[in-house]
Amino acid sequence: MPREYPIHPLPGVLALVERQGRLLMVKRAKEPDRGKWGFPGGLVEVGETLAAAALRELAEETGLAAEAQGVVDVFEVISPDHEGRIRYHYVLNVVRCLAPEGEAVAADDAEAVGWFTLAEIQGGELPVSVNAPRLAKMVLE
Repeated sequence: MPREYPIHPLPGVLALVERQGRLLMVKRAKEPDRGKWGFPGGLVEVGETLAAAALRELAEETGLAAEAQGVVDVFEVISPDHEGRIRYHYVLNVVRCLAPEGEAVAADDAEAVGWFTLAEIQGGELPVSVNAPRLAKMVLE
């Protein structure tokens, strides 16, 4: 099924990975949110658990391995086009992950990777996905 103009909502995951008071973020190289910083993630594949999907996406986008700790939030992203047709509709499951060791490297559809504090994510200078500040606060406060 296509990601753009889907016939039903698409299930996805985000991996919230904390290390020393910072969260791992990727700069998106593709739509939606191209050029913005967000949490590693993508679509759930058939037969894959949410935890497995989050860990796979994390590895594909950053090269890091982690341990999934469970779903901490679920929300929808519904993005209409200029004509009002639904261009994207995701149901995103946010999986908290234990801090991995090693260095993150941008791969797959990530343009860059970085570790950011709550202040940096909420500060307004870093272009972030709309839900990033709220999710960061859930984990870092």
